[in-house]
Amino acid sequence: MRAAPTPSSVTDDPLQVFTHALPKVELHCHLLGTVRRDTFTDLVRRAGSPISTEEIEAFYTRGERPVGVLRVLRALDAQLIRTTDDLHRISYEYLQDAASHNVHYAEFFWNPTGTARDSGIAYPAALAAIVRAIADAQHDHGITGRLIAAIDREAEPQAALEMVQWVTEHRREEVPGIGIDYREVDRPPELFAAAYAAARRAGLRTTAHAGEFGMPWTNVRTAVEGLQVDRIDHGYTVLDSPEFTRACAQRDIVFTVVPTNSYYLRTLAPERWALDHPIRRMPAAGLRIHPNTDDPALHHVTPTGAWAMMVRDFGFGLEDLRGFMQNGLDAAWIDDSTRRAWRADALARFEALRPLWPSPVSLSHQGV
Repeated sequence: MRAAPTPSSVTDDPLQVFTHALPKVELHCHLLGTVRRDTFTDLVRRAGSPISTEEIEAFYTRGERPVGVLRVLRALDAQLIRTTDDLHRISYEYLQDAASHNVHYAEFFWNPTGTARDSGIAYPAALAAIVRAIADAQHDHGITGRLIAAIDREAEPQAALEMVQWVTEHRREEVPGIGIDYREVDRPPELFAAAYAAARRAGLRTTAHAGEFGMPWTNVRTAVEGLQVDRIDHGYTVLDSPEFTRACAQRDIVFTVVPTNSYYLRTLAPERWALDHPIRRMPAAGLRIHPNTDDPALHHVTPTGAWAMMVRDFGFGLEDLRGFMQNGLDAAWIDDSTRRAWRADALARFEALRPLWPSPVSLSHQGV
C-alpha cells in the first residue's frame, strides 16, 4: 500500500484527520453514483439533453430526508453516456477521487445491461474503456480498481443471465465477480438464482444488495443460502431475525454497510436516526461490517466522511475501526498472498496512526 496522500483541503477536525489517513478499501460504490457535478453538466451540454440547470441542481441536492438516487443513475445511462470515452472519464475520476482519500483498493459496481440497452455501448467496448481507466488510475494515483458487474434487478431475469454470459465470455481479471442492484422492492433475489448459479459455475465471486429498502430479512437469507453469495451489501433487516443473524455471524459474512443510506434518513426521526439505525447494532449482534460510500457524489460523502460517521454518528471507537478495516480486507476479492501483505501493511499503518486518534474531549465536542 502506498503512503497516504495529502488531504485536498486543510481541516482542524482531528477525527477527519484520522479517518483521512486511515488506509481503506472500498467494496460498495456505484460508478454512476460517483459522477462529479461538473462532469454531469458537461455530459448534459454535449448530449444536448433537455435536463435543465435546475434539474441538475436537484439531482445533486441532498436534504434532511433525501430522495433516492436511482433517477440520476437512469438519466446517465438513458441520456448522457454516449461514448466509451465517457465511461473512461467517470471511472478514472472516481478512482482519482477515492485515492485522494487514501483508498488503496476499490471494487465498484457497474450495470452492463443498462449501458448496452440505454447508452448503446456493447459490453466488450464498455469494458475495455473502464479497464483502461483502471490501469490509468493505478499508474497515476496508485489505486487498484476492480469492477463488479451488477445485475439490473429491474430488468428481466433473462437479461441477468445474458450479462453473466458477457462477463464469462470476455473474462478479465479486473472483473472478479458480479452483484445486483437497483430497486429491491418487488424484486426479490430468488428471481435471479439462475444468473448467480451461472456465475458460480464460471468461478466468479458474488455479492448482492439485500435488506436495503426495509425489505424483509428473508431477502438476506435468500441471498446467503439460495444465491450463496460471498458477502452482503447493506443487509440491515437481517437483525429482524436473531436466529439468522447468529447464523450470519457464524459464517463470518461481511456486510458492506452505508452510513448515508437514504432509506433510514427518510424513515427515522432526525433525533433518533443515529441511535436507531441498524448499523449501530450490527456489530453487537456479532456481524462483521465494513463502511462504504455507495453513491458518494449523490450522498455528499467521501470515504473519509463515511468512516468519520461510524464514530461521530454511531459511536464506534478506535478498536472498532481497526476491526472494520480488517473486515474489508478479508472480504475483498483479492488473492490470499495479496491479502496477507496488505493486512500486515494496513495494520502497521493503523498502529502508527494511534497518536492521531482524537482525545475524548475532542470527540465530546463533536457530540460523540
